[in-house]
Amino acid sequence: MINDYQTNVVYLADGIRHYMPLAVNLLNALEDAGVETHLLRHTESSKHIWVRDFMPLQMDENRFLQYRYAPDYLKNDPDYMPLYETICRGLHLRCKQTKLVIDGGNVVKCGERVIMTDKVFKENPDYTPECLRRLLEEAFECEVCIIPWDRYEIFGHADGMVRSIGDNCVLMNNYIDLDKSFREKLKGALEVGGFHVEELHYDVPRPSKQSWAYLNFLQVKNNIFVPGLSLREDELAVEQIQKYYPHHKVVLVPDCLNLVMDGGALNCISWNVLCNEQTQHNDYTENK
Repeated sequence: MINDYQTNVVYLADGIRHYMPLAVNLLNALEDAGVETHLLRHTESSKHIWVRDFMPLQMDENRFLQYRYAPDYLKNDPDYMPLYETICRGLHLRCKQTKLVIDGGNVVKCGERVIMTDKVFKENPDYTPECLRRLLEEAFECEVCIIPWDRYEIFGHADGMVRSIGDNCVLMNNYIDLDKSFREKLKGALEVGGFHVEELHYDVPRPSKQSWAYLNFLQVKNNIFVPGLSLREDELAVEQIQKYYPHHKVVLVPDCLNLVMDGGALNCISWNVLCNEQTQHNDYTENK
């Protein structure tokens, strides 16, 4: 699997235009960092900005895994379902196919492993957990570590809970501030899975419930773009993330609060990949 730090190109939904001034701030930050950025066609709606969830997973430089995107939380909201298969065909991606229901926000790559919440079991009820884990590992071509689903977050996404620091080391969100009981459950599952766990923590009176969003940063090349929420925790988040990623440049992107209030942050709205000189950008994308 291609890990985030190995990527060099970012795709965003055209619908990011509905989130001003965040769109300008993010595009400027990416340009300042020398990151090639493209906008995906067929994503003009503000409801299609969550490209992480439906775009395929990159296996290696030239192969992707395209899964069935049919999350239960969108059953009654078909307008949120983009033409993701059309988008992938237009990009001429070489895709390996799986019929499993997978949500890209529930896939955290960590070296040669993948971390997912157990909500994936709920979305594939035709399989036993043991069988589904085997099928997932066959699809991903790597080991899968299952962690408990934070039931206060209806999407069941792992990328707001934990992020990779290195092959066997992860950064866990600030559950120590928000939910100490769940923190123990999650930390235990990660440690049983063989990971060393570091944690975010914001030493302020009554940490904001939106502080979860800092971990949902965008990591590309040696850059990390952290959502700015105009909270006391902004500076603390940047300081801590910089400590855990000393070889990265950590940049705060202002004006992300509206996006976060709508349910996601910078990792959710981005699809970052490793592209070589043969990669084609065609009529299904446009430069920013």
